[in-house]
Amino acid sequence: MSAPLGDLRSDQVAERALLAVPVGSTEQHGPHLPLSTDTLIAMALCERFAELRPGVVVAPQVAYGSSGEHAGFDGTLSIGQEATEHLLIELGRSAADSYRQVVFVSAHGGNAEPLERAVRVLRDEGREVLGWSPTWSGDAHAGRVETSLMLAIRPDLVALEAARPGNTAPLDQLIDELRERGVAPVSPNGVLGDPDGASRDQGERLLSRAAMDLADVATRWLDPEPAHG
Repeated sequence: MSAPLGDLRSDQVAERALLAVPVGSTEQHGPHLPLSTDTLIAMALCERFAELRPGVVVAPQVAYGSSGEHAGFDGTLSIGQEATEHLLIELGRSAADSYRQVVFVSAHGGNAEPLERAVRVLRDEGREVLGWSPTWSGDAHAGRVETSLMLAIRPDLVALEAARPGNTAPLDQLIDELRERGVAPVSPNGVLGDPDGASRDQGERLLSRAAMDLADVATRWLDPEPAHG
């Protein structure tokens, strides 16, 4: 695994290396998970990606994103969609001075739209940029999936004794109300799902599968098969 970018000196940065940027958030994750959950997951995915593909340098994490839907819960800090988009655009532009390619790895669903727009702008400017997010099957927020992931990444930050189910309805039934009113009216404890049954083993499996998917997507993007005529 390559060293994290923040630990390197300028003359140690590999020329034309691939920069992986973890993009997370600082927002409530129920009564049992830390505010840094999405950021820690994004960082873990980038680190595992670096283990799977040579030449990847992991940037310091972006710990703020678009988390307005979690307003009203103590600790949540959101910079909104527009600021998130501009932040990623400027990071991508700056990274082009040292790196040939940049992969933004976002582990927060609220960042999806600003990330998509930022990547579009950067590509229109001729930069080699990829935006990627994991796809987890299961509950949406602070339920079994994210609790398992955190048990694999930072079990010391998980308070299982405080874990309680929240609104367990499928996300597609809640999404309109979530967009209109935010999380608090839909789930007073901030959980969308049920953390019961979460385990470190499940978290390790989820992380491994997601990191392999990221590596596969990046490989197809960076090393496309030649066209056959």
